[in-house]
Amino acid sequence: MQIVSLLLTSARPKQWSKNVIVFAAILFSRNIFDVSLSLKVAASFVLFSLITGATYLMNDIADREHDRFHPEKSVRPVASGRLPVSIAGTGAGIAVAAGLCGAWFLHHSFFFVTVAYLLLQLLYTLLLKRIVILDVLAITTGFVLRVLAGAVVIEVEISSWLLICTFLLALFLALCKRRHELTLLEEGAGKHRKVLQEYSIALLDQMISMTTASTLIAYTLYTLSDRTVAKFGTEKLVFTVPFVVYGIFRYLYLVHIKKAGGSPETLLLSDLPLVGGIIAWGVCAVLIVYF
Repeated sequence: MQIVSLLLTSARPKQWSKNVIVFAAILFSRNIFDVSLSLKVAASFVLFSLITGATYLMNDIADREHDRFHPEKSVRPVASGRLPVSIAGTGAGIAVAAGLCGAWFLHHSFFFVTVAYLLLQLLYTLLLKRIVILDVLAITTGFVLRVLAGAVVIEVEISSWLLICTFLLALFLALCKRRHELTLLEEGAGKHRKVLQEYSIALLDQMISMTTASTLIAYTLYTLSDRTVAKFGTEKLVFTVPFVVYGIFRYLYLVHIKKAGGSPETLLLSDLPLVGGIIAWGVCAVLIVYF
C-alpha cells in the first residue's frame, strides 16, 4: 500500500485539475447539457489524467538529481529515494498503456491527439525543458492539445480564437511559474533547472507584461468577433471580460506581492478571491451562451 501511495503522490493528482480544460469545447459548443457528450468528455478527462500522471512520474525519474537541490521538490518520492526508479517507471508504463488503450476505444481522433500530447511531454522531459523559451512554449502547446482533445472526442469544430486564448493564458501561467522559480531559488536556480540560467526577472517581467496584454486583447476580440456573435446570437459575451481582467490581475498580485505562482493549480483552487472570480466568469458565460 505504501508503494501505491508513493506512486499516486508522484503522479500529482492535484495537477490533474489542468485537464478540466478539455471541457472548454463542449461548453462553448453549447452541448454541456447533452449527457452522452458530457460523459465522453468526462472519460477523456480521466484518460488524460492517466497520461498526465505517467508523464509526471517520468519527469521525476529524469529530474531526480536536479530536484534534490530544490527546497520543495527534494521531498518527492523519487528524488528522496523512497520510491525506486524501477517501480516508478513500471507505474508510468502501466498508466500510459491504460490511457492509450482507453483513448483508442473512446475515439480514434482523440487517441491521436493523446499520442501527440504524450510525445510532446516526452520531448519536453528529454530535451525542450533545457532550451530557453521553447520550454514554456512546449508547456503551453500541451494545453492547446487538451482543448483539441475535448473537441475531437465530441466531433465539434473548435474556434481558432479559443485556441489562441488558451495558448496565451497557458503561456502567462508558465512564465509566472518560471519567475517564481527564479525568485525562490536565487543563486541555486541553475542547479535545479539549467534553463533558469538563461532567464532573468527583468526578461520574464517583460514577457509576462506582453502576454497579459495579448491575452486580454485576444479574449475581448473573441467575444466580439462576427463568428462568435453569429454562433451565440448575442454580443453579450463581452460582459465576461471584466472577470477575465480581474482573474489575471489577481494572479499577478499573488505572483508579485505574495511571491506565489510556483504551483498554478494550487493557486487556482486555494485563493478564494481568484476562485470566486473564476466561478463568476463561468456562471456568466453559461448564462449568456445558453440562455
